[in-house]
Amino acid sequence: MELEVRHLRALVAIADAGSLHKAARTLGMSQPSLTTQLRRIENSVGAELFSRRRTGCRPTPLGQSLLARARPLVDGMSELITETRAEAARTHGLRPGGGPALRIGSTASRVVAGWLRRLRLRLPDADTTLHVDVSASALLAMVASGALDVAFVHEVEGCPLRLPPELEFRVLLDREPQFVSLALDHPAAASPVVDLADLAGDRWMVDPSVDGERDGLRRVLNRAGIDPTLLHGDYLTASSLIVIGEAVAPCQPTSGPRDDMAIRPLRGDPLGVRLLLAARPGLPELPLLYADLEAAYRDAALRAQGYREWLERAGSPLVGASR
Repeated sequence: MELEVRHLRALVAIADAGSLHKAARTLGMSQPSLTTQLRRIENSVGAELFSRRRTGCRPTPLGQSLLARARPLVDGMSELITETRAEAARTHGLRPGGGPALRIGSTASRVVAGWLRRLRLRLPDADTTLHVDVSASALLAMVASGALDVAFVHEVEGCPLRLPPELEFRVLLDREPQFVSLALDHPAAASPVVDLADLAGDRWMVDPSVDGERDGLRRVLNRAGIDPTLLHGDYLTASSLIVIGEAVAPCQPTSGPRDDMAIRPLRGDPLGVRLLLAARPGLPELPLLYADLEAAYRDAALRAQGYREWLERAGSPLVGASR
């Protein structure tokens, strides 16, 4: 088997992600497929390029040598593709009806519905598509490759994303506090603000495919002297466990309200994320996209009573902007 650019891109993704699971999400493929591809690449070169450990994948000395030569090739090819697609978008970016084609990506957020509604009203002729993924890294890779025009993502505090340098970024919020969701009859739910110490005996649920979330949560809990059991699963499953008191979980402050679940801020706001809008270079609609995203976020934030009260206590300009 001859090594191709796609093989080199896979090797770089594994090295950057530190695990086959995360790299597969970045590349938009399944982990078994990536594992098979890596095995074929290593069989082709006749040696292991990564050492597999319980904590992840690390390049072997031979792997490091190959990566040092592969990265410039992958970066150069990515830059070539990005520039070509950007030029194509500038010259052929209109659909047959005459409106622009907007390919939007986002991590899960209550803000997305309002954002798309505003865009539809502002750009009624646009052919707008939406791609939602739990992995911010996967979405950023799609923008960098030209598969998406723009992506709204969050970056877990203490777990920085790898931001492709060729993309344009707008910061929607430097730090959004993360709240906690818990059962209505949980003793801590009686308080308007929850102390982490009051959740010391609870199991926490996290989605390990969300970039940085497990590590970020573990770091904050350990800093507070808490070492709870972490359950891994998607947040639809988490909701069903939270409602019956089997787990608690971090959540976006724009979540809720819900009749079957309590959503509360954490004292001291130990968990936070940065909200970013990433766009392909030269996207002419970027100012409009950002303005509508900003307005949609403000609307969602002020609709969530707990978050609105938090914003008022913090003296946030989001509250003043609504008056």
